[in-house]
Amino acid sequence: MNLTLTTKISIAIVALLALVPFQGFVYDLFMMKVFCFAIFAASVNLLLGFAGLLSFGHAAFFGSAAYVTAHAMKEWGVTPEIGLLLGVLVSTGLGYVFGMLAIRRQGIYFAMITLALAQVIFFLATQVKFTNGEDGIQGVPRGMFLGLVDLSSSTAMYYFTLLVFVLAFLSIQRIVHSPFGQVMKSIRENEPRAISLGYDVNSYKLAAFTLSAGLAGLGGGLKSIVLQLASLSDVFWHTSGEGVLMTILGGIGTLWGPVVGAAVVVNLQNYLANLGGWSTIATGAIFVICVLTFRRGIVGEIAHKLKIKL
Repeated sequence: MNLTLTTKISIAIVALLALVPFQGFVYDLFMMKVFCFAIFAASVNLLLGFAGLLSFGHAAFFGSAAYVTAHAMKEWGVTPEIGLLLGVLVSTGLGYVFGMLAIRRQGIYFAMITLALAQVIFFLATQVKFTNGEDGIQGVPRGMFLGLVDLSSSTAMYYFTLLVFVLAFLSIQRIVHSPFGQVMKSIRENEPRAISLGYDVNSYKLAAFTLSAGLAGLGGGLKSIVLQLASLSDVFWHTSGEGVLMTILGGIGTLWGPVVGAAVVVNLQNYLANLGGWSTIATGAIFVICVLTFRRGIVGEIAHKLKIKL
């Protein structure tokens, strides 16, 4: 079987990630957090990079799934896979409703509608009882995967998170390279032409938005298990902004871009945390420098130089 260079690179990266628990340079918990936000950023990229739709409301899907997964696992005692499934179902349904309303507009109006709808979810999260308001849902048990593997072990939890990340990455790769993905790209490049070819553009946009919401929910649900916490910050608009930031920094329209972007942003948050309020300014300054230096994003520039698709 002949593997492409891109496939070989992807396999090598996953193999290196599988070795993380056996080295002492990177903490398991840090990498697990990166995986969660990489899935979230990849969901934003699926919509922005391949369908050309900028959403500022993805925190609604990320946070709602985090709350549902956390509540189901803590109060109902469900297993991690069931908790994740429930979270993804809720975020996907929410994405469908949001999409039905948002796709009626384009450009900045689309982005503002998604932001407004996400703020409604944030308000609801502060009011409904099961979210516990500002306290959030704490002490979420990690449970037993398939009733067999105890995820209270850091190593077991790491490989579970890696498995979910790899499955999400492969799903996105399949979507992007499918006929559906090709239509999405054509809508991004020239929507009037796609309409003239007979495609129901709004249906494709709605499908892309719903898939993206489900993936964002997967990242949020996984995050609530990894950090054992679901809080208001998960549904706050700032989280949506971070997803967009990760995507642009890594490279819009690339598969590995959101992963690299998530790793960079999570790293910055960890190392600049001691600066207090100045950390936001420092992050913004670094972001501006990176955007000016890497116009296509970090991965986008590397792929352009090597003339390969990443």
